[in-house]
Amino acid sequence: MKGLMGRKVGMTQIFLEDGRMLPVTVVSVPPNVVIQTKSAAGKDGYNAVKLGFGDARKAEKEGTEPRWRMNRARLGVFQHAGIEVPKLHLQEFRLQADELADYTVGQEVTASDLFRKGQFVDVVGTSKGSGFTGVMQRHNMAGAKASHGVHEAYRHGGSIGSSADPSRVFKGRRMPGQHGNTRVTVQSLQIIDVMPDKNLVLIKGGVPGCNGGLITLQQSVKKRNASKAL
Repeated sequence: MKGLMGRKVGMTQIFLEDGRMLPVTVVSVPPNVVIQTKSAAGKDGYNAVKLGFGDARKAEKEGTEPRWRMNRARLGVFQHAGIEVPKLHLQEFRLQADELADYTVGQEVTASDLFRKGQFVDVVGTSKGSGFTGVMQRHNMAGAKASHGVHEAYRHGGSIGSSADPSRVFKGRRMPGQHGNTRVTVQSLQIIDVMPDKNLVLIKGGVPGCNGGLITLQQSVKKRNASKAL
């Protein structure tokens, strides 16, 4: 499954020739660098390509030599691959055996190489965190009626227990707790436009995460055939 990493810029809107307005999300997808290729015939046992995204920075301290802001184990991955500037983010993408020949270590993969206008993609990101929230915000529950007989339980979740049998609370009961800040995948979003000169991809609708957050674009698993962009 081919894909690339990028960052969410924000949302805007575009107008079509017939006057319709479409909400789109702008995703910045600079070239990703191939760090490693893995083959099923090798020691890894599967076909994949490892991509790197985002340049690391050097820690500069007076009186010492500047060095990269990462541990030596992670830095050794880039030194072994011959990459001069280490990358902040690494991710593997599974491929077919005949697709491995298209990638070599150190190669730059751009958005225009993989994506085109009208194509459907799956977008993976980290949702916005809302902290500890109640059942109404976390699970969209209705709450209790604000009428006679309701005693300070307007936003509560109600009874959670059972009777003598089974006399326990089942696992997975929807309760208050941590809301957001988790990995979210939105499937079958259509690409409205690809701007190779600016390394931008316009995607119809919203994508998970805040502005500036790390986003992964992958070929859709449900809609493989591109269609005319709306």
